[in-house]
Amino acid sequence: MKVFDLVCAQDHRFEGWFGSEADYNHQLDVGLLSCPMCHSHTIRRLPSATRLNFGATAAPAPAHTASASLSSPEGQGVEALWQQAVQHVLKHTEDVGARFAEEARRMHYGETDSRNIRGQATREEAEALQDEGIEVLAVPLPLMPPRGSLQ
Repeated sequence: MKVFDLVCAQDHRFEGWFGSEADYNHQLDVGLLSCPMCHSHTIRRLPSATRLNFGATAAPAPAHTASASLSSPEGQGVEALWQQAVQHVLKHTEDVGARFAEEARRMHYGETDSRNIRGQATREEAEALQDEGIEVLAVPLPLMPPRGSLQ
């Protein structure tokens, strides 16, 4: 298993897990890799520290040398803020699922009351909404909220 630190053209950083370096190169070459935040297919690999596993007695090398990892205090703060933001969105929006584009249009044209919604839309649907002057924002959210998070 190979774990690579990746970045897109918009500087969104994320991790990719691959069976081998050849798998990574193949997926990159055929356009299967995309940023989970903006869906950009312009992806490059970042340098990362080598991790060697010598057994349970040896401490692993740090996963990131130049930036905070999620296991660092700084990274945990970012992760906690992200979780709070996700919980807020889930709690204060109505999930309209695959009807997102239809519902957004109905609100925009005054056919229904305006409200905060979330759902799924294809890239083409999102672009069409934006062309009509309807603001949309792609935000990766978990499919199901963590147990007890919406209390």
